[in-house]
Formats: sequence, C-alpha cells, structure tokens
Amino acid sequence: MRFPKLSRSLRQLSTHVLAIALGVLLTVSTLQVLPSQAEPAPTITAGDTSELIAQRQSPASAAIGSTSFVTAAVNRVGSAVVRIDTERTITRRVDPFLEDPFFRRFFGEGFSQQVPSEQLRGLGSGFIIDKSGLVLTNAHVVDKADKVTVRLKDGRTFEGKVQGIDEVTDLAVVKINAGNDLPVAPLGSSSNVQVGDWAIAVGNPLGFDNTVTLGIISTLKRSSAQVGISDKRLDFIQTDAAINPGNSGGPLLNGLGEVIGINTAIRPDAMGIGFAIPIDKAKAIAAQLQRDGKVAHPYLGVQMLTLTPDLAKQNNTDPNSPIQIPEINGVFVMRVVPNSPAASAGIRRGDVILQVDGKAITSAEQLQNVVEDSRLGQILQVKVQRGNQTQQLSVRTAELQNAS
Repeated sequence: MRFPKLSRSLRQLSTHVLAIALGVLLTVSTLQVLPSQAEPAPTITAGDTSELIAQRQSPASAAIGSTSFVTAAVNRVGSAVVRIDTERTITRRVDPFLEDPFFRRFFGEGFSQQVPSEQLRGLGSGFIIDKSGLVLTNAHVVDKADKVTVRLKDGRTFEGKVQGIDEVTDLAVVKINAGNDLPVAPLGSSSNVQVGDWAIAVGNPLGFDNTVTLGIISTLKRSSAQVGISDKRLDFIQTDAAINPGNSGGPLLNGLGEVIGINTAIRPDAMGIGFAIPIDKAKAIAAQLQRDGKVAHPYLGVQMLTLTPDLAKQNNTDPNSPIQIPEINGVFVMRVVPNSPAASAGIRRGDVILQVDGKAITSAEQLQNVVEDSRLGQILQVKVQRGNQTQQLSVRTAELQNAS
C-alpha cells in the first residue's frame, strides 16, 4: 500500500523539478536576448560629427551656409554700382508787375532783369553695363540735369554725359570717360524670374551709399496703369525688397548676383512694395538709346479703360449715367486726343474697342502692348462697337512726341 503513495510523490517531485528547470532555461535565454535589443548608440568619432550635423541641419541654414549668398551676389556686382549726383538750375517766373513800364522807370531798367534762380540737386543710382563707361539708370534721375556726376564705389568721380533718355520706359544711358577697364555688372534674364525668387536691391537710398536690401519677387508683369503711372508703358517686377528715393536706377539682383531689373522708386506712398523695370526690356531700350539717343514709340491717342460686363451694368443701372455702355468685354474709349491717329481714323468717345488686326482685345494693358509692338506708320485694323453696331476702322500709328 505504501508503494503507490511513494510513486505518486515521486511523480509530483519530478513535475516540480521539470518546472524549475524550464523556468531557469527561459530566464537564461531572455538574458541573452535583451542586451542585443538595448545596446547603446555607437560612439561618434570626430570624423563622424559633420555627417550627424548635416543630417540635423535646417533647410534655411543649409541654403545660407557659412557665407551668405547675398554677400556673394553683392561682391559680384557691387563695384559696378555707381552713385549719380545731378544739378539743375531753374529760373523763377518773373512777376508781370516787374514788366510794367511805370515800375521800370521808377526802379530802373536793371531791377527787372535781376531774375532769381535756384539750384536743384538730385541723387540716384546706376550700374555700368560696358567697360567703355556706359551707365544705365532711370530717366527721371538725369532728366533736365545741367550737370551729371558719376561716383564709383572706389571713390573716383567722373563727369557724365547723357547719351539718351526715354521717358516712356523711364530709362537713360550715361557715358563716362574712365578708361576701358571698368567693372561691369553681369546682366541676367528677367524672363526666367519667378514669383518667390530672391531679390537683392543695391543702390544709394536717401544718400546712404552702397546699401543692400533683401526680399523676394512679389509678382511679375505689374502694369504701369496698375501702379498708377499712366504715362509709362511698362510691366514692372514687384518686390518687397526696400526701394527708396536714391535707389532709382540701381540694379535688382537674383540670388546669383545677376541683374534682373532696374529699381524705380515711383510710389512715395508704397510701404514694403518696390518696382523694377525688367532687364530684358532695358537691354533693348539701352541699345536704341546708345545708337539713336531716343526711342520712337507708336501711339493711337486714346484715353482708355478696361470694360467688363459687370462694370458696364453698374453704369447702365445708374440713373445719372450720361451714356449706356454695351455690356461686353473690351476697351472703353474715355477720350480721344485731338489731331491724333485715333481722331483721324474716326474713333469716338464711348466706342468700345473689340479687336485689333483680328485679335480680341479684353484689357487696356493688352491694347497698349499691341500698339507698342507695332511699327511707326503701321495701319491697324481696329474693330469697335458703337451703340448696337460694330465698325471696322483703319488707324495709322504715329510717333508719341510727349509721354505726359
């Protein structure tokens, strides 16, 4: 009877021993695996730190690097940027009272001849585009100046001779005689510029020489009409790089230090907005100014407004409106200049220009560009709507004599 009990005890003991053995085995196995899963990070040697830093570097710091791209761009073009000082003598109008014979007899003939004069001084910027000493700047910087002085970054000064001025595009070329080894600004292409690209303005704003401001290209093809200068024919590059009086005529650079535009300070009320003439336009105008001293611009002779159906409807629903306008897309003629090509062709105030040479016209800027791209004396076939009827008129372009 005791053997069955002993056999049962041995079986229980063997079961406990087996369980303990399995537990020990699992523990040892776990201890062998855990160290491989939680081993420390590899030691970084001195040669590996640059790789680790490069992996953690932000995009902004990677783009700028230890030497700013702005510094490299300015160093590339800075010595070719010049300061332009101008002087102009104006004479005040003589009071008609001084021309009275009784007054002249009383005070003497010489008194009325003492006409007061005044010296006006101006300041602008420019940049050298040819080793021979050709400087490109704005027309309004040197227009009507009696004396032009060009000062280089190294301190040398030269008397400048204005070779040509184009008021319509606000561009001018000035020549200085300083040998044939002058620094030249590298010219880029404004056709490759995109919104968001870097924009670097260099010049002498408010008389502070060699000033650099940084921004981006805010928008492209901002028309002169939108900017508020209807006497110009330009599509500007708009930037938020600071452009102030004195910056006029200086270069606007891209991130590579290439000139993509000519800064033009034309809006005194602008806050954080600047405008530049595209360099591709400036290249073509500068070549003509250098060759001929002026640029001939064709014109029609109309004051115009972009017309849309909504704008026409607002006019037509106004009980005080003097005329009814067709509710269509086109260019509304607000005024016809007397003795102009448009007047000679029979275009009238109130007409809506629909097409030129078969091409639909939907904005005043588009019509202006079509005329600007035409030749002097070219006959343009202009389709207009007058009331409920359409007419085809032939307009021969003529040269614009006065931009204002």
